[in-house]
Amino acid sequence: MHIGPSSSDNHQENRDYLLLSDVEDNVGIFDKPLPCFGCGLGWFSFLLGFVFPLMWYYTTILYLGNYYHKDPRERAGLAANAIAALIFTVAILITVAVIVF
Repeated sequence: MHIGPSSSDNHQENRDYLLLSDVEDNVGIFDKPLPCFGCGLGWFSFLLGFVFPLMWYYTTILYLGNYYHKDPRERAGLAANAIAALIFTVAILITVAVIVF
């Protein structure tokens, strides 16, 4: 009496899936490097925003406009810009409130 799968069961399981093409033959859209020196538009704009903060607002508009649907790898960088723009706006509002009042 044999308990467990037999060797013929393992062979049957392996035949359930069929390799359609070689993995190396498929060159996808995400194999290309990101723009802006390879770090992507979002992260490049995030770093540039410390010198020119309006870049954060520009990329926030791109983020809200779903620009990352072109390349999902851009989503994290664009979201970081939206957060930086929010923090910068709050800091400016607090600074103006302290100076005026």
